[in-house]
Amino acid sequence: MAEKMLEHLVMTRESKSYVDSLHAILTHTGQFQGEKYMLAGYTGMAFKLSVHKRLLPMSVTAYGQWGVAHQGGIDNLGLFTIYDGGRSRHPTFAYYQQDAVNWVRRSLDEGRGVVYWIPEFGVIYGYDDADRVFYVQDGWSQEPLILLYDNFGLNFTGFWYCQIFGDQVQLTQQEMVLESLRLATQDWDIPYRLLPDHNIASGRLAYDVWIEALRSGDYDASGAAYLLDSYCQSRTEIQMYLHDVRGLWTELEQASICYERLADLIGQMRKHLVQDENRLVLRTDAKEYLAQLLQHAKQLEAQAVDSFRQISAQYVDRKRSTVPRWGTHSAR
Repeated sequence: MAEKMLEHLVMTRESKSYVDSLHAILTHTGQFQGEKYMLAGYTGMAFKLSVHKRLLPMSVTAYGQWGVAHQGGIDNLGLFTIYDGGRSRHPTFAYYQQDAVNWVRRSLDEGRGVVYWIPEFGVIYGYDDADRVFYVQDGWSQEPLILLYDNFGLNFTGFWYCQIFGDQVQLTQQEMVLESLRLATQDWDIPYRLLPDHNIASGRLAYDVWIEALRSGDYDASGAAYLLDSYCQSRTEIQMYLHDVRGLWTELEQASICYERLADLIGQMRKHLVQDENRLVLRTDAKEYLAQLLQHAKQLEAQAVDSFRQISAQYVDRKRSTVPRWGTHSAR
């Protein structure tokens, strides 16, 4: 009976949970040495914005089909990856579950942690065959979560997902930043990532749905606060990311200024998040004021994305302009 525990792999919740998980894994393997906000920027994850029309807490991770949504950012890091996921109600789930348990164990044997949907995303960093369990970090608790092999992929959402990583090719910073701007522009332009569902909006449209929910008063209180808190963090990450890379292009200086102005708005937004019985909620008198701040924030982001478009237009985009001979298809 084998067992494995990856020492010194620590996940801390600060960013989107996927970024937190990825940063823990890649810094442990030595495949990323930068700050977490740089990882959020390079992968394009910081730019993702999705909003349920009732501001449910699931908004934060409802930014698309996860495998597809994460692939662009992982490719931009030059990483080989394997992922799987789907609905645990599917009749074939038991077969995929057993297969995933095996390749997750192999990844751990190679010294590489695994991204896992708990929910939200966390890191599998150990296993024990004798007890048939995985050890999982959620970024909140100091103690590991215990996941039985037999319960792998089972949770109240009905969705399962895990992802492992392999070797890496090196890309230049300019290549990575350029692609991150294109990922940001793409996310800004696509209104619905989970069609045919129209309850969750993305990018530019997400702002409109958010503002409408605040003004109607018909929204989930905890979800509204969690969404705003996550938004403030991700926009702060973008501001810091662009500040560090702004010297690459003149247009990036202009985009950086937009996010510096947005950072001032974030300072005002955070004042309207308060603790109520150990949970974060919006102040009751904040709705209209927040709606106005978000409208201004949308305008600033639109200006920044225009700068991204100008930079992108200077270079051939083979990834999006080349159609493979077998055509294109939608994600499964």
